[in-house]
Amino acid sequence: MLKAYKKEKGDWGTYEERFLGLMAEREVQKRFKPEMFDNACLLCSEDKPHYCHRRLVCEYLKDEWNGVLDVHHL
Repeated sequence: MLKAYKKEKGDWGTYEERFLGLMAEREVQKRFKPEMFDNACLLCSEDKPHYCHRRLVCEYLKDEWNGVLDVHHL
């Protein structure tokens, strides 16, 4: 997915849809607990969250956990 987006200049919307689908398929919200993210920092090579997988992860988990995850982009 990332290769198609980055190296092959793919569409962000396609990447986002596939990435979100993969997280749902793998049920990542069941593998973690919100308290595991207390004072956590997710890192990425992107300088802004607009086209970043960390934003997708945070938004997905926040939705799955009914908003209990508090996200701040630095």
